[in-house]
Amino acid sequence: MNTAIFYHAGCPVCLNAEQGIINAIDTTQFTVETVHLGEQANRIAEAKAFGVQSVPALVLNHQVFHINFGASINDLA
Repeated sequence: MNTAIFYHAGCPVCLNAEQGIINAIDTTQFTVETVHLGEQANRIAEAKAFGVQSVPALVLNHQVFHINFGASINDLA
């Protein structure tokens, strides 16, 4: 199955985007995981390795889609 990882930092912009993503992704096609980088700081390196530069961001099958600029990934470390 395809994977979708939604990285965010818990800000209002991120939480709004999270709801939109969760409602829009076809869960019969994608396994969806939500990662709150403020609470899961150990996953920041993983997000950076995918190419995430700011959050919220969605990674679909290893391709990054930056949704809106809530915070720089470097500000989360």
